[in-house]
Amino acid sequence: MIKCNANRLEKLIDLFSLFGKTENNGVTRLSLSAEDFAARKKFQTLCEEIGMTVTYDDMGTMYAKLLGKKDLPPIVIGSHLDSVIKGGRFDGVLGVLTALETVYTIKDEKIELDYPITIVNFTNEEGARFEPSLMSSGVLSGKFDKTKMLASTDKNGITFAQALNESDFEGSAANRLKEASAYIELHIEQGPVLERKNLDIGVVAGVLGMVCYEISVYGESNHAGTTPISMRKDPMFTAANMIVDMQKQLQRLDADLVYTIGRINAYPNIHTVIPLEVTFTLESRHQDPEVIAEVSRIVEGLPRSSNGCSVKTTLLWDRDTVDFNEEVVGTVRAACKELGYKENQMYSGAGHDAQFIASYIPTAMIFVPSVNGYSHREDELTSYENCAKGADVLLNTVLKLCREKVNR
Repeated sequence: MIKCNANRLEKLIDLFSLFGKTENNGVTRLSLSAEDFAARKKFQTLCEEIGMTVTYDDMGTMYAKLLGKKDLPPIVIGSHLDSVIKGGRFDGVLGVLTALETVYTIKDEKIELDYPITIVNFTNEEGARFEPSLMSSGVLSGKFDKTKMLASTDKNGITFAQALNESDFEGSAANRLKEASAYIELHIEQGPVLERKNLDIGVVAGVLGMVCYEISVYGESNHAGTTPISMRKDPMFTAANMIVDMQKQLQRLDADLVYTIGRINAYPNIHTVIPLEVTFTLESRHQDPEVIAEVSRIVEGLPRSSNGCSVKTTLLWDRDTVDFNEEVVGTVRAACKELGYKENQMYSGAGHDAQFIASYIPTAMIFVPSVNGYSHREDELTSYENCAKGADVLLNTVLKLCREKVNR
């Protein structure tokens, strides 16, 4: 088995952490920002220096292509360079840099492949500047309408279309990723499982299905000091009781079910006023669609009135579980075993471009451990050793796919 150059990968990670570096060693590199432009230009330069051809599509997604000996659909590897505000140095960018290190090693070892290799940098994966997240892969896969995406605005009223037009990265729809032999995306786990189990690699078999509801409780607003408890229609206490009751029901469904009350708002949100309205969200994720259906039944079965308050439930969004390609997943797992790395097959709870690309290209993902499970924060950390192990798995997965497909 061939291994990547761990020292070179470490230097790449350190180099790209400078683009948008924050005071606490994190990164703010919003999509199509000056920091993103700088990272993109450096990525393009590094790719062109080793003989790769770089193009962009009409959403600004970058493709760096290493030609193969045959005119075959490429094996595509990569992720995204943009970050959230005060995010970490590894989320997204590690997938692009391990892909670059994979090509570096192929060149170092003078390996000639029949299949072309393409490194992809998807535009606006995070959705931190322009909503929604997974924007470009969503357009590529037909999940999102391009016209609506172009009209998305940031907090300053700048549209995605305007930011893209003012960049050097607006290309042609003819350059879009339309077909490939496989797509493999390496990413930090963004969770604690691999570290807690002392594992090297997560072999990602898919992305969990999810459902998100908004629940509104309407009561009667009044003075907090003069209205007796027995005469109140208080939506805050009603909402609190609902949350506790739902938690008890959800706990009984399945140990792998995750659920979160991520947002709660009260109106008018004044400490001397009984709220008129309390609205909160419940988001839940699980691999089994029947378990997700049970969550929906619990939420939609909430009483429409309680303690004098009325209740309304609204489905904000949902998604089905995405299962990745068994052959590609199996190849990742085989590469781990041949390298002697401890692996665990798992599903991703977070969303990734891979979940959309999987709808038309055979896809798999590789996870590397996150220290303390931290992500989307400045102290996000994956050891350089684990980054290198992930790069080794990515490289050998690519090589195995090329051999297996050619030998068929």
